[in-house]
Amino acid sequence: MHTSGNKILIRNGRILDPGNGVDRVGDLMISDGKIVKLGGTIATECEITIDATGKLVAPGLIDLHVHFREPGDEEEETIASGSAAALAGGFTSVVCMPNTKPAIDEATRVEYIHRMGRQARKSFIYTMGAMTKNREGKELAEMGLMTAAGAVGFTDDGEGVQDTAVMLRALKYASMFDTLIAQHCQDNSLVGKGVMNSGYNSTVLGLPGMDPLGEELMLWRDVQLVKKSRTRYHAQHISTVGAVKIISEAKAEGLPVTCEVTPHHLLLTDNSCADYDTNFKVNPPVRTSKDIQALKQAIKDGLVDALATDHAPHLKSEKELEFLTAPFGIASLECALPLYVKALVEPGVIGWPELIGLLTYKPARVIRIHKGTIAEGDRADVVVIDPNKEYVIDVTKFVSKSHNCPYDGWLAKGKVEKTIIAGELRYNSDEPRS
Repeated sequence: MHTSGNKILIRNGRILDPGNGVDRVGDLMISDGKIVKLGGTIATECEITIDATGKLVAPGLIDLHVHFREPGDEEEETIASGSAAALAGGFTSVVCMPNTKPAIDEATRVEYIHRMGRQARKSFIYTMGAMTKNREGKELAEMGLMTAAGAVGFTDDGEGVQDTAVMLRALKYASMFDTLIAQHCQDNSLVGKGVMNSGYNSTVLGLPGMDPLGEELMLWRDVQLVKKSRTRYHAQHISTVGAVKIISEAKAEGLPVTCEVTPHHLLLTDNSCADYDTNFKVNPPVRTSKDIQALKQAIKDGLVDALATDHAPHLKSEKELEFLTAPFGIASLECALPLYVKALVEPGVIGWPELIGLLTYKPARVIRIHKGTIAEGDRADVVVIDPNKEYVIDVTKFVSKSHNCPYDGWLAKGKVEKTIIAGELRYNSDEPRS
């Protein structure tokens, strides 16, 4: 649904804008793609009026980590289908990872992603470029040209850069353009061909394990390199007690280090793999309840800079392969918000304002974009959420092309009802999906 140029009045909602310290009930008016008035009762007629009584009115959510599979694996997801799924999840801006086929390792490919995003006219599409050519970890990609083309950072996501000298060069090179380096922390010499968390369960199941030390060693190494280069560094999908400790120490030293956490690392343990269900196979793997507690505490303490889905769609036929050979990944964009509610808000780890902050202005700060707030004059990226709406997650109703999601059938709380981008109502849960 596109309603360009219309005035939209959202009435009587709980306006939550943690970036500006706003948490109050009132009206919000949108005109010409911008927030024009906010708070109190706004007495005016608009083409679209939304009654948000009992609902949350927040900045559009921002996801720093999605895989939209285009170019190369369009049967799993396209930029159009992925950004439609993002809208349904309340995400108005997403950052695509460069592990496509071919990899996003040159400026023309960055431009291609942006062009396809504009054509889709759903959520706003950003992309990271590959750190090294073809993500092989050997030769640096042309970060300067990709930065000029609009890449918001660089990662070889799916692969950690194994060679320390290459990683240091990447950090130094990135610092010339004041851009961000994001890392999938994984030392392959320790992780090898592992398919799940290394421990009691992997031994019982007879599956090769992925040692938590593989994540921690690379993260520790990178922090030492950041001390030398002072480059902005983002640890992707951290998952272990040790990783939290390293991040905490790096931040205490004042290093420019940020990190993200996913829903599955807050909700699932390696016990989930007991039935060899490949929907639970993800990289880094789901770990233990101790790791979950450490991640939750890190979120409570303000150590975590962003919540990110790591939306990783795959074909049903691929996920039906045996556990050893099935691909890693969970598709979760459309149900991410209620999953965070289940993991963090319902148990009282954090409240709604903190949750919205981790999904809006904080991720915006990591990639340095002016988004994630809804002050007067800001671009009108707004989401309306019913925090009390309960429903059952049904993967057959996903907009995403892929349904590889272990949360099918879970009772969820917190529903995205409307998603507005630049003043256009682009998603309305009341309307049948096209």
